[in-house]
Amino acid sequence: MLTIDNLMKYRGSRAVLDHVTFEARPGRVTAFLGPNGAGKSSTLRILLGLDHADGGSALVGGRRYRDLREPLRAVGSMLDGSGAHRSRTARDHLAWVARSNGIPRRRIGEVLETVGLTGHARVRVGRYSLGMGQRLGLATALLGEPEVLVLDEPVNGLDPEGIRWIRGLLRGQADRGGTVLLSSHLMSEVAGLADDLVVIAGGRIVATGTVAEVTAGHADLEEAFFALTDGVAAR
Repeated sequence: MLTIDNLMKYRGSRAVLDHVTFEARPGRVTAFLGPNGAGKSSTLRILLGLDHADGGSALVGGRRYRDLREPLRAVGSMLDGSGAHRSRTARDHLAWVARSNGIPRRRIGEVLETVGLTGHARVRVGRYSLGMGQRLGLATALLGEPEVLVLDEPVNGLDPEGIRWIRGLLRGQADRGGTVLLSSHLMSEVAGLADDLVVIAGGRIVATGTVAEVTAGHADLEEAFFALTDGVAAR
């Protein structure tokens, strides 16, 4: 369970996040939707201990991320691509990440196989395409076999086959009882995958609920999204 409660974040006098509150529950895929600059990445960075909040809380199973002893075994995350240095190979990158959290080395080969990078394991990351970098980021997120996945724009750079693949992977994670929170500004990325929606605009939550609840009265998810966010300026 991920719990975001009255999260506040200021840059100067401007509220980047304004009383942001929602949950992402086990067994569900929760899509965190909003235009660019709406506050999605700021929320996820606070959740993952990469930034501080000026008020409220962001908890993983009732605990702050920084209080988790082996965080990669609890939460797998991907923000800003693979996170690997361009001079490292995928295998070397995963090896040091595994050592940092006491994760068995066998997991390196397993996750490379899962994301389809076995044949590119010894290629330097600087030679990867955008889509391959995304796959490496997912491999890193999966390394500790976490119950929770937090992914920022995970299908960015993936081809149609890759998008179908990641949808299956995330659906499987939720069906096994895991918690999946993914952010996106593109409705096509989450259509047919998400169970619950959280819509943010201008740093404020403008809608939460199941897909059926949020889209009620609208022709489809895209129409509902634009109706909810239209005219709400980035703060």
